[in-house]
Amino acid sequence: MNTRLFSALLLLLCATPVAARDESRLIELPSGTLLQSLPLLGRQAGISISVADAKLWRRMVKPVRGRMSVQKALDRMLSGTDAHAVKVGATSWRIERRASRSQHATRQAGSTRKSRQVSVQATPSAEEQRPVEEIVVNASKIDMPYVNYAGAVTILDGADLQFGGERGMDSILSRMATISSTHLGSGRNKLFIRGIADSSFTGPTQATVGQYLGDIRLSYNAPDPDLRLYDIDRVEILEGPQGTLYGAGSLGGIIRMIPKAPDPDETTLVASAGVSLVQHGAPGGDVSATANIPVGARGHALRLVGYSISDGGYIDNPLLGLNDVNRTDIRGGRGTLHLDLGDNWAIDFGGIYQTIKADDAQYADKNAPPLTRSSLVEQGAKARYGSTMVVIMKDWDNLHFQSSNAYVDHNLYERFDASLVGDTPRIFEQRNATRMLTSETRLSRPYSDGLGWVIGASFLDNRTRQTRDFGGENMRAAIVGVTNRITEYTAYGEMSLELLPDIVATGGLRYTHARLGGNGEDIDALVALTQIGRAITAKRNEQDLLPSASLLANLGKNVTFYARYQEGFRPGGLSIDGSFVQRFRNDHVSTYDAGMRFGRKGVTPFDATISISHSRWRDIQADYIDTNGFPTTANIGDGKITSISGSIAVRPVTGLSLEMGAVYNKSRVIQLSTGLQLAGATLAGPPTDFLSSVPVSATGRLGRIPNVASHAVRGSANFETAIGDEDFHLQGWASYIGPSRVGIGPLLGEGQGDYLDSGLAARIGDDSRGITLSITNLLDSRGNRFALGTPFVPGSEGYLTPLRPRTLRIAVDVAY
Repeated sequence: MNTRLFSALLLLLCATPVAARDESRLIELPSGTLLQSLPLLGRQAGISISVADAKLWRRMVKPVRGRMSVQKALDRMLSGTDAHAVKVGATSWRIERRASRSQHATRQAGSTRKSRQVSVQATPSAEEQRPVEEIVVNASKIDMPYVNYAGAVTILDGADLQFGGERGMDSILSRMATISSTHLGSGRNKLFIRGIADSSFTGPTQATVGQYLGDIRLSYNAPDPDLRLYDIDRVEILEGPQGTLYGAGSLGGIIRMIPKAPDPDETTLVASAGVSLVQHGAPGGDVSATANIPVGARGHALRLVGYSISDGGYIDNPLLGLNDVNRTDIRGGRGTLHLDLGDNWAIDFGGIYQTIKADDAQYADKNAPPLTRSSLVEQGAKARYGSTMVVIMKDWDNLHFQSSNAYVDHNLYERFDASLVGDTPRIFEQRNATRMLTSETRLSRPYSDGLGWVIGASFLDNRTRQTRDFGGENMRAAIVGVTNRITEYTAYGEMSLELLPDIVATGGLRYTHARLGGNGEDIDALVALTQIGRAITAKRNEQDLLPSASLLANLGKNVTFYARYQEGFRPGGLSIDGSFVQRFRNDHVSTYDAGMRFGRKGVTPFDATISISHSRWRDIQADYIDTNGFPTTANIGDGKITSISGSIAVRPVTGLSLEMGAVYNKSRVIQLSTGLQLAGATLAGPPTDFLSSVPVSATGRLGRIPNVASHAVRGSANFETAIGDEDFHLQGWASYIGPSRVGIGPLLGEGQGDYLDSGLAARIGDDSRGITLSITNLLDSRGNRFALGTPFVPGSEGYLTPLRPRTLRIAVDVAY
């Protein structure tokens, strides 16, 4: 870990508070319902607002115009109503029904500690401060209230994700049963939702899950960049497909991370530093800092985030005499400059930069002592992610305009051990360089009074170059690589309309025209001349029309039913097969799903959801091992996936909440692509072994789609109370991941999954200072996570990817 950075951030913990700036800002809100006004205020003020009582949605509120604080704007807007605003965080507010005089008097009389007695204007208790469900699903692009959103959506609070130590995507995975991931290592993993999974490799195929930071797409055909989730307001997960609104690459759904907005009202500084001890491994540490700086007096602000993390290794390599070889270092930052241009125009300039360096692979030999691997070479990896973005926004009385534009530079280097038993060391190196330019412009009417709509157009240009080397430690030769290019032009629209009271219908359509091209890299001239029927370049056009339709009914108090149809696709491209270049087609998913919701999260003492979906996946793009033993990509056939998921939460007493979620996936390949022949348990000729090489079972059925557990269960408990003048927060969780396989051939058919993971975290302190103690993998489980450590050492020869051993972290945090 960078010692200078660590020392500098420790000094921040002792820094003196910074004086707050003037809190006034320009607010312009028309008269209307609370549902119409709150999204406008949230965008103008850069705050999050929730509503505790659904009956308040249709309250008429007053217009607000002028320069003032957020508190004053809320007071003016709600004056004359039976509602008032409660501040629950630096940029978070909650609208509540105003208590009557008799209720307030009873509450005061019942208090046993006078120092904790609460008036209407006083600071809320720890239980009251816990944020309740957000009022809208922003990822719907029409600010749809959750109660009227037809689909499976989960909203995770950003502070909750960071509690106990920020772990990037692992923080989301530990809280969601319906999301799974491969585990090659940070910056190299692929995410799956609802059993829509393709492979463990980083190939030319586009991701099955779309990832966004705000409205900016993070990647196209690259793995999860695993950005650290510091200073995130919330995360929205929409189960898919989501093709109508988000286009290609959302077969399984989308994950949208919403960062906290720059606040022009006050100067703040938040810093943290932690030390981690890994059982059976090396220690690690982390530091982070977030600064919010108002710029001038016209509503401008700058927000900066920086961090450095070092995760200690825990795999030993006795063959090279090295211990704890798989240390991973992550450094990065993010910045956003918000400019208020007046007349409800605003512009955000932002940037992201993150580097990940893994010293070695994290898989182990199955039949050796625990957490050891005898490898002839070190298998390090490096990932570098950078992006710049510009977002332009404008609000009218009931319309919102937004243009989101970004340029992404994403690079990944991977090194694999390809040595044969008893032979000299052999190394396979792969580099993926992705450049993406993306732009989306949309006009929307946030949902209110039974109507909401969005129309938009987008442009995307993506270039990915994959190069590969193979050979000895000191001499390697370039082997065939590939470059893929795609340019997309898209138009889309969606409308939600309340047909009858409490019955909402939504329909949409997306049209995409894509120009695809590619060419082989480092192809030997003699091989190129002998490629009969195999072009080394390709160009073609594709058109896709993606409809969607849904119907939602609020059947009674806090009971909602919905049914939905949606489609998604991924464009085709070029891949390498041996010494040749081959083309793979686009694939397509059609999904029907239905579900019910009971209660309201964070409001009622009980809430639950259940959903069922059935997907037909045509021309599945998947990776396999080619005739030369290298990873490549092709269309393997058609599949069907049925997924059932549910969750339940109860709050039996004040300060305690219990949650549980579960998912069941049944996935199978039902038909092989033309030209793929079965020979016993594997495919005759290339490909030699699919990540879904499909054996025929005794019943004649084809194998299931790999890399997704057949079932998973996750439970958690949260407890909050006051100890003296300090707030105490305790959180525990456990996840059971059911069995799956890397692939289904004799080489890749080894089982994985079937393990239990768990964690515990506790914090004591207040809003200004605190100490956190956390433990992950409480039971020190080994397990075998979803990963193909190296494609050149098949699973049947005996390796596994264990969980990180039990890890203890102690950290301090301060806020000024």
